[in-house]
Amino acid sequence: MTDSSIPTPPDPFFTVGARLDNGLGRTGTIHTPHGDIRTPAFIPVGTKATVKAVLPETMAELGSQALLANAYHLYLQPGSDIVDEAGGLGKFMNWPGPTFTDSGGFQVMSLGAGFKKVIAMESVGVQNDDVIAKGKERLAHVDDDGVTFKSHLDGSRHRFTPEVSMRIQHELGADIMFAFDELTTLMNTRGYQERSLERTQAWAVRCIAEHEKLTAERARRPYQALFGVVQGAQYEDLRRQACRGLESIVGETGRGFDGYGIGGALEKHNLGTIVRWCTEELPEHKPRHLLGISEPDDIFVAVEHGVDTFDCVNPSRVARNAAIYHPDGRFNINTSRHRRDFTPIDENCDCYTCRNYTRAYIHHLFKAKEMLASTLCTIHNERFTVRLVDDIRANMENGTLAEFKAETLGRFYASRRRA
Repeated sequence: MTDSSIPTPPDPFFTVGARLDNGLGRTGTIHTPHGDIRTPAFIPVGTKATVKAVLPETMAELGSQALLANAYHLYLQPGSDIVDEAGGLGKFMNWPGPTFTDSGGFQVMSLGAGFKKVIAMESVGVQNDDVIAKGKERLAHVDDDGVTFKSHLDGSRHRFTPEVSMRIQHELGADIMFAFDELTTLMNTRGYQERSLERTQAWAVRCIAEHEKLTAERARRPYQALFGVVQGAQYEDLRRQACRGLESIVGETGRGFDGYGIGGALEKHNLGTIVRWCTEELPEHKPRHLLGISEPDDIFVAVEHGVDTFDCVNPSRVARNAAIYHPDGRFNINTSRHRRDFTPIDENCDCYTCRNYTRAYIHHLFKAKEMLASTLCTIHNERFTVRLVDDIRANMENGTLAEFKAETLGRFYASRRRA
């Protein structure tokens, strides 16, 4: 299947730069129709085509290279067809740079199990294949063809299949999108994890086929890269099997996935180990995205083990609850000790908030329940995270990552160790 009128990925789509001595960590560049992404890179999350409380133009000013939106939420509201009619996600939200969309699988399952934003990712306790938040109605039901679920907004019934997820994401028009997968938790049994992995692999084949079909049908649009998603929970053999299975999938065009997302249940203390299992199996010339991390120690672990990009809602979510990232550790700005503190959040931070406002003023905004509090704190937290990863990338290129890691984490977690 070859047709010069059908969009194809940039050649090359991904180039590798400097490498760490361990052979896993590397810098690089992802080339997209809307600009390059220098890796490693943190991708802020704008779930509903907005990073909550912050202008898209502000996200560009604080150094964000790309933004990620969610297919589930945009499908329900305003509808992926409306975003398509607007010219795609970037034009809809006035964001000129690269965009990502996730498949919606996480939200279908986590909201469907009544967990809202957080799903069981700890293996403590009895394993249970019908994990659901206490007192909640299960809103999602999985079968081999897809997932039937009720909207968390109005209770209406919907059906996601690999083909539906691909159609939604093509209409959203992101530069990078993800194959539809089933999210499991560490509470699920080994047997269920095996069956789920088989299901996700079968869905991946269908995603590739539908992706190629839609790419040909929508030839007027720039090429959208498709990443396969690695599942397998805490089991090494399943993770490695998932990687090899995804790599083996090739469509009619002769191409497989353009990159890979590492998803599923990850215990914090096993993060590096699980990521290493995956990056040892995945091809060197394709980028790897880790879904859902942003804490400084996790970022270093992920990058050292070969992750190129990662996303998380945490910097903006905790900001709306007055939690601030600072080189000397995270703190809450709405506590009494900041009431008369007329210094910036961080005197060495170059973000708009730190250049113009004091801790005392932001403390007042939270106490007065003013919306501006969320805006100013989100600007700072997103800048903190983006700049941290920029500095990690620079130190990787300079061969000084070990020293930078020791200094950065030593400062950030010092107060926790003293406690």
